[in-house]
Amino acid sequence: MILCCGEALIDMLPRSSTDGEAAFAPLSGGAVFNTAIALGRLGAPAGYFGGLSTDLFGTQLADALQASQVDYSLCPRSDRPTTLAFVTLVDGHAKYAFYDENTAGRMTTPDECPNDLSSIEALFFGGISLVSEPAADSYAALCANAGARVVMIDPNIRPGFITDETAYRTRLTAMLDRADIIKLSDEDLDWLGTSETDLLKRGAKVVLITRGAEGVSLYTAAGHSDIAAQKAEVCDTVGAGDTFNAGFLAGLHRDNLLTRDALAKASHDTLRPAVTLGTQAAAVTVSRAGANPPWEHELCAH
Repeated sequence: MILCCGEALIDMLPRSSTDGEAAFAPLSGGAVFNTAIALGRLGAPAGYFGGLSTDLFGTQLADALQASQVDYSLCPRSDRPTTLAFVTLVDGHAKYAFYDENTAGRMTTPDECPNDLSSIEALFFGGISLVSEPAADSYAALCANAGARVVMIDPNIRPGFITDETAYRTRLTAMLDRADIIKLSDEDLDWLGTSETDLLKRGAKVVLITRGAEGVSLYTAAGHSDIAAQKAEVCDTVGAGDTFNAGFLAGLHRDNLLTRDALAKASHDTLRPAVTLGTQAAAVTVSRAGANPPWEHELCAH
């Protein structure tokens, strides 16, 4: 199983009621949650780990995971509230107001992390769940205890969300040093003050830099190559990166490359099909509203 570890939340998106009043629609989301959903829909053995509430919204998230064939049996459940992210549009740009104090996700503790990882072949981390304690420290501890399993990280850095930059940088540096696969944007690289070459020297076996419509750059010890993005009529880009992550992991699983040894030996030609699956899946996601990753049969139809 590929276990996605991190935030699941409700995006409250602005809408108008039938009477024309301002309203918000609650949609399931969160970067790591989206990756788990996409993995399940692509037919990979997907799991999700993060604190889930037993409230109305927590039930909505659990139902969405089940509907997309994602195993969430490892999730600690509590009556703490679900994290909410209210989205407002200012001059066409989304602004987020997070309600995350004492939530089921944020309050996940290290002793709630799974001890038995025998059924796990890979762990995925990322998103805002790596920012706020105690959950962030819990995920860091789980990453450190990954043993021989593949670790992928997409930090998806949001500087405006970071309250303790020193603690965040320290935590993220340790996790990146353990990661086998790192997915970043150019903005992430700049904020970290690092380079693809440096990350490879520190132990990563694969570094992926996504550049939207310009495609993906693949870096390994053997060098670098560029893979074009798939053409798509863009509705919005919500969940595109999360879907790419899932497609890449699903492709590695399909091609029997989801071990540390296999990744270390893999050529660019061997890795390219997994990258391509990621770009194909992301192209479907951007073609429709919101984070709505494709099912495996939809890719066959493209």
